[in-house]
Amino acid sequence: MSILYASNSKEISEREKRNMDRSRKIAADGMVLLANNGILPLTPDDKAIALFGSGARRTVKGGTGSGDVNSRVVYHVEQGLEDAGFTIGTKEWLDRYDFACNSALQAWGNHFQETVLEKGWDGVGEALTNPYRDPEEPDIGEKDLMGTNAEYAIYVIGRISGEGADRKLAGGDYELSEKEISNLKFLTEHYEHTIVIINAGGVIDTKFLRNQKGISAIVLMSQAGCAGGLALADILTGKATPSGHLTTTWAENYSDYPSYDTFSYQNQNVDDEYYTEGIYVGYRYFDSFGKKPAYPFGFGLSYTDFVIESNEVNLNADHIVISANVKNVGERYSGRETVQVYVSQPQGKLDKAYQMLVGFAKTSVLAPGEVETLEIQFPLRSMESYDEENAAFVLEEGNYYIRVGNHSRNTHIIAALHIGETIVSKQVANKVCKDCELSTWTADESLFFTYAEEKVEKETAPVMEVDPKLIQTEVVSYDSEKQRFITNIEHPITLEDVLNDKANVEELTAQLSAEELASIVVGSARGGFAQNSTIGAASSACPGAAGDTTSELIESRGIINLSLADGPAGLRLSKSFVADQEDNIIPGLGESSMGNLPELLGMPVPERPEDAVDYYQYCTAIPIATLLAQTWDLALIEEAGDIVGEEMEEFGVTLWLAPGMNIHRNPLCGRNFEYYSEDPLISGLCAAADTIGVQSHKGCSTTIKHFALNNQEDNRAHSNSHCSERALREIYLKGFEIAIQKANPKALMTSYNLVNGIHTANHKELLTDILRDEWKFQGLVMTDWGTTDPTEGALKYGSSDPVLCIKSGNDLIMPGSQRDVDALISAVGKELTLEELQICANRVLSLVVFHQKKEKTGVKE
Repeated sequence: MSILYASNSKEISEREKRNMDRSRKIAADGMVLLANNGILPLTPDDKAIALFGSGARRTVKGGTGSGDVNSRVVYHVEQGLEDAGFTIGTKEWLDRYDFACNSALQAWGNHFQETVLEKGWDGVGEALTNPYRDPEEPDIGEKDLMGTNAEYAIYVIGRISGEGADRKLAGGDYELSEKEISNLKFLTEHYEHTIVIINAGGVIDTKFLRNQKGISAIVLMSQAGCAGGLALADILTGKATPSGHLTTTWAENYSDYPSYDTFSYQNQNVDDEYYTEGIYVGYRYFDSFGKKPAYPFGFGLSYTDFVIESNEVNLNADHIVISANVKNVGERYSGRETVQVYVSQPQGKLDKAYQMLVGFAKTSVLAPGEVETLEIQFPLRSMESYDEENAAFVLEEGNYYIRVGNHSRNTHIIAALHIGETIVSKQVANKVCKDCELSTWTADESLFFTYAEEKVEKETAPVMEVDPKLIQTEVVSYDSEKQRFITNIEHPITLEDVLNDKANVEELTAQLSAEELASIVVGSARGGFAQNSTIGAASSACPGAAGDTTSELIESRGIINLSLADGPAGLRLSKSFVADQEDNIIPGLGESSMGNLPELLGMPVPERPEDAVDYYQYCTAIPIATLLAQTWDLALIEEAGDIVGEEMEEFGVTLWLAPGMNIHRNPLCGRNFEYYSEDPLISGLCAAADTIGVQSHKGCSTTIKHFALNNQEDNRAHSNSHCSERALREIYLKGFEIAIQKANPKALMTSYNLVNGIHTANHKELLTDILRDEWKFQGLVMTDWGTTDPTEGALKYGSSDPVLCIKSGNDLIMPGSQRDVDALISAVGKELTLEELQICANRVLSLVVFHQKKEKTGVKE
């Protein structure tokens, strides 16, 4: 018998309505106005407007795979405009495209079903790597324009991507298709203004859009969740003034990205990925190698104008504090502005990028003429670099120039910090050593971005002397000694004993046999990932959730299982399920979170009992992570986390398998929409804010992922990421460290890939030495789903080893299999010590206890 948290009512709840409104506001704050010649905002009138494009009615709320959310409704662009008072005059064209898409989807579904019947789970894998895509849109003709407002047309470019496959450098994906270009040309010839909406989770090529006469405005709608169409209408009508800023550089040409020719399939090698660009990722590269972007990092326009004036720069102990006045100097529209602070480090033994982001803040809504003072502070340690030769984080001697502005190509120097001698801020050991020769790039200062006033600003900037004693050297010690858990308690300890303080978690752990311990560190899918569970929907306690921890010790020890649900754009659960009168869930009935995949896989559909009861789990699809980051508003991102946490609490979910926080290294990564930025500071602070929001709810926690270097989806489970230790520590691990220090997430998920020749789930140096000894992470580490599954066919790199998972400090193997359990039991006393197994099991049990105590007391963290 299960504890069912879902509702019996199919009616929309007050929680759904409230969270839809909250998601709508967040979405509007993260949309970015890229161009506007004055046509925006729009005012509805009695003239029907022309609306075209693949995203107009088939608006993409978010990506595919584990990043999807099954919300009750999704407001597309057409609905949003109609709700705002517009009349759509091009419904016949939209209907025509709908028909073509529905026919294509049916054909794809038939092919998928045939493939699954023929190949079983291998067929499901093919679907992940070759997902359904809408067909090319129809031509727009003269007849389609009849009766529409001649002043402007709106064209929505839709794009979708997801886990398991990288995006393509082709028309209809990164590039515009020939049909999109021809239709846009047609519109610009027939309308005074064409407004382009980009409904994409990542970067697309905008050369044509920026150069085509008649395209008067470009709005990055992004993928805005279930209220996206409503939020876009708020922006287009001026109900909300655009205030989003980019968190990824949009290049003039794809070939301007440093990994353009070697990323993923681009060089026909998906086995090995060489991070030769080193620290030069995103704006660090563009600013340091003479590349002019189409839209720079941090860029975003408004319907009004702002002036930023820096008041003071003070050295407060080991922090820099900056005060800046922001004034709305427009005459008509209220709005918000983001102040961004960058630092240019001195060149020394280590070469540095032109600048790096160190802090930011966003104003409240300012009326015309209104002024707000913002305070931004950052620690001196945030200016450090990693010296591989000496295995240390250092601040090299020289001048550190502080820059303030509203995007990376619009800043000015306001002060300089002078450090008279090199400071070692943290002494560690090199832990992720290269497994091959890897030469990383070095910047040439002659190529650095500059502007007319920069030289004078450097010469006249006030200089503050930094006393090296302000930064004490932290020396890390690595604890490799493992003590066995012991207890003198003779009676069998249960979870209830721990909850009632009659024993502690360590004593419970000490009593468990090797078989019990092995059961705890392996998830509940004992038949194996490929045998009895639907991808990402394997929970028996919360239908549609991704999986559970084991329930095998409920009877003997009272150790309950925990439910884990996918994200990061909200909870992915089944919209509905069916139970009998005893609250036993009846598998195969209701609406699966995976659509009709169970049916296609031949899973049996049972008869519905006469007394069966329907339950509903409608969740809110919040905006994708990239859009959240584009708000540059940590309070709003915390609110997004609060939405998720509220729904976790309602439906009995313990761990949200989010936020995703890998770096936008290359725009073709199929999963970039799940991640925040190309910058580690933004990634870390956003993940922390998300986590704080979620963990404000009793017993609810986040799982930051994917640790680490999950920057490619093609062959994601068997690709080897070759990276220097400096780039790893300064760029790809830094966000995780920030999130852990700021928010204490209760769990972390390893990635599928290898890092310098070792699977991350088997990487002791990553999971124990860096994560726990250096960063003091106290939470649980789990694998991504199926990473220990055996591989078939010729692969250069195989799968993770379950025994090495435990030896390395990867506490929980998900979704788990009996094969994993058997391997661990067999290894105890040989390759695996009992102490190593106890340590991992103890972390799983600690999370169970944490969850149960919060449930019993109702205390929020």
